[in-house]
Amino acid sequence: MWALRSLLLLRSVAGRTMSQGPARRQRPPKDPLRHLRTREKRGPSWEPGGPNTVYLQVVAAGGRDVGAALYVFSEYNRYLFNCGEGVQRLMQEHKLKVSRLDNIFLTRMHWSNVGGLCGMILTLKETGLPKCVLSGPPQLEKYLEAIKIFSGPLKGIDLAVRPHSAPEYKDETMTVFQVPIHSEQKFGNHQPSQSPERFSPEQSSDSASSENDQHFPDGVSQRKGGRDPSLVVAFVCKLHLKKGNFLVLRAKELGLPVGTAAIAPIIAAVKDGKSVTFEGREILPEEICTPPDPSLVFVVIECPDKGFIQPICENAALQRYQGSADAPVALVVHMAPECVLADGRYQQWMERFGPDTQHLILNENCTSVHNLRSHKIQTQLNLIHPDIFPPLASLRCKEEGAAFSVPTVRGECLLKYQLRPRREWQRDALITCNSDEFIAEALELPNFQESVQEYRKTATDVPVAADNKSQYPEIIFLGTGSAIPMKIRNVSATLVNISSDKSLLLDCGEGTFGQLCRHFGDDVDRVLGTLAAVFVSHLHADHHTGLLNILLQRERALASLGKPFHPLLVVAPTQLKAWLQQNGPVLRVP
Repeated sequence: MWALRSLLLLRSVAGRTMSQGPARRQRPPKDPLRHLRTREKRGPSWEPGGPNTVYLQVVAAGGRDVGAALYVFSEYNRYLFNCGEGVQRLMQEHKLKVSRLDNIFLTRMHWSNVGGLCGMILTLKETGLPKCVLSGPPQLEKYLEAIKIFSGPLKGIDLAVRPHSAPEYKDETMTVFQVPIHSEQKFGNHQPSQSPERFSPEQSSDSASSENDQHFPDGVSQRKGGRDPSLVVAFVCKLHLKKGNFLVLRAKELGLPVGTAAIAPIIAAVKDGKSVTFEGREILPEEICTPPDPSLVFVVIECPDKGFIQPICENAALQRYQGSADAPVALVVHMAPECVLADGRYQQWMERFGPDTQHLILNENCTSVHNLRSHKIQTQLNLIHPDIFPPLASLRCKEEGAAFSVPTVRGECLLKYQLRPRREWQRDALITCNSDEFIAEALELPNFQESVQEYRKTATDVPVAADNKSQYPEIIFLGTGSAIPMKIRNVSATLVNISSDKSLLLDCGEGTFGQLCRHFGDDVDRVLGTLAAVFVSHLHADHHTGLLNILLQRERALASLGKPFHPLLVVAPTQLKAWLQQNGPVLRVP
């Protein structure tokens, strides 16, 4: 009763104080399809002169709680490389427009890469985006079919899959080549580190039924034809040559008909590098046009374990871009653990790109705050009640970082590498989590401190029964039932700690594991080890799409703690069984 009353009082205090902050002016709604109308106006005959501005930006830096994801921007297109759990929430918080994503590239069919894809697709559908193309490994089509188990027909958006065997993709910004890479571990002899039966819940029952004998069929444990967990796809992205800019003032000095219809063919010719003759005089392109900006290449590659190192080093498609390549490689993005990065073979492969190539590392050693708004709110609420709102934690690096002889940068949330107009790292958007600033901002609110003192006095006056001082049961709200992940709220997930060694989850929406990491930090494995059951109320995506990751991370936690594996009870609608059955063996660590 005391805890309930404290929460009610807390809500009153927070509501009074936070609402007194500066009001935000309502912005007029923007049409998310404006870029589509622009393309239609240009017509099919329009040929771009190459993008003026292109940059890569880290959305998720590769941590255990967020995975690795990249956002690529040009004035013509937007791209996303990998879409793990929480990526949609991060893009919404940091104002990276989802409505422009017409291409998503996936390096591997693993939950850390595709865990946020379901929610992202539903959001893209709501924005009115007519088509989105997904490129990557096999099983993408089956994964999209599995999503429809609970989302229903995805009407209003055309989801196309471009397999890794398809020809290169080309648009206004760049040409993308997919490079499939197989592990040295031969497919067919592949032995997963954990059996698919372990991945599946031992019991799965309808919420209205008491039956608990519904086991997965034996066939789930068998690797079916076409399913190859030993495949990753690297992406070689080549920017189009950018044509030079027409020098208007210089053209006027030469007497060219600037401002008339006659200038159009002259501009087109000199931008294509051709000389023109005007009034008997030959004019060279360099006289009235800046030099073109040559093509650049960036590479995105995932090397999940040492079994992929030798195939990567020997891959002929990648070797073409090392040394004296036609288009210089400006950046290579490495999604790889430290054991791979420290391997001499992999480091030699990195060195073959030359000293002018930058290298970006995304893995679990990249410590970076991602959910800044969550940290800010929790820090401010901690002033009201430190026990109910403890400071958020973070995961520490557990591996020693590899040393490199090439230019290398470790990823941080919102770190940029600009390819055009000038090649450089840009850190102006990086997140700074300053607790002192958050506290000062709260203390400046009118009557905040007085309201907190009033609340504490009222809460102290509430009598507490002498026999009711146990810490348990303890309820931790990992989400507050938001329909979609947002910067200040997450979807449905509630952890109930029954005792020090037993807990259960009520619902398990996208990002549940990330919330656990931010609440418990390095203690998250212990908490996962106490998990005895998960209850999923119904099949909406915001209630269960975090379940697969919880199952994977729980198995990892038990191994880390030296505990034997035991099945987890999952109480859910029977349709969820088909989802786990279809995706469990596919989206796992080989």
